[in-house]
Amino acid sequence: MFSRTSVIIIFIVVLLAINIIGVSMVDERKLPFDTGRVVIASISPFQKLMDKTSDHCKNVWRHYFQLVSVSEENDQLRNQIRLLENKLAESSEIELANLRLRKLLIFKERTNMQMLASSVIAKDPSALFKTVMINKGRQNGLSSGLPVVLPEGIVGQIISVAENYSKVLLITDGNSAVDALVQRTRARGLVKGSALGDCRLAYALRKDDIQPGDILISSGLDGVFPKGLRLGVVKEVVQDSRGIFQDVTVSPYVDFEKIEEALVVLTPLQRDASANP
Repeated sequence: MFSRTSVIIIFIVVLLAINIIGVSMVDERKLPFDTGRVVIASISPFQKLMDKTSDHCKNVWRHYFQLVSVSEENDQLRNQIRLLENKLAESSEIELANLRLRKLLIFKERTNMQMLASSVIAKDPSALFKTVMINKGRQNGLSSGLPVVLPEGIVGQIISVAENYSKVLLITDGNSAVDALVQRTRARGLVKGSALGDCRLAYALRKDDIQPGDILISSGLDGVFPKGLRLGVVKEVVQDSRGIFQDVTVSPYVDFEKIEEALVVLTPLQRDASANP
């Protein structure tokens, strides 16, 4: 059995043969007028069919090349769209980075402290320690013990320094402790990290007036963090009648999951050391 494609090809070949034979037979010099007219009348349907078939093939061929051209043009347009999307993403990222850096600069200008801007280059993947790495180190005049802050609040404290990077212990780590004040009532305590990712105000006396929504700031009495820097807001207060302290849960102002830059506060002693290595 012939396939459909084979039947179409055979049909076209037969039409061509009939058309060629019919045309070759028509010779006005050899055939009478009536005979020529009969021959022409008999082959004219095949001639018309051949013309339509030829036109159809030409249209199909032309449309095929048009479709190929359109497909190539679509591919080029898709590539251009991808390039533009990448450039747009890069531009958006640059704009966001500029906004963050501008915010850091405004905060730096509003304070009387000398600060060094840095970028977060790594985070501790373990759940045991809450630390980040910044791209500034001993070469930039940094040393262990320097506080790290953001306009939102305190980030943590440098605990180790290499030549070109430093490790920062976040205030949400269990080993961190910041001497703090309740801004409204001046009640004191130590803001310590917890395993839940938030903080707690330790050693807050049960007699002290502390309410949810109260703002905690650094007291400056620990010799590390300057006084008046924001730490967090009181989330929950639980008082136990049997103890002398109350259990205070604190939500830090800094979103440690999204931190990308930070400011290292340089003490006067550190400035002198960096000026005279």
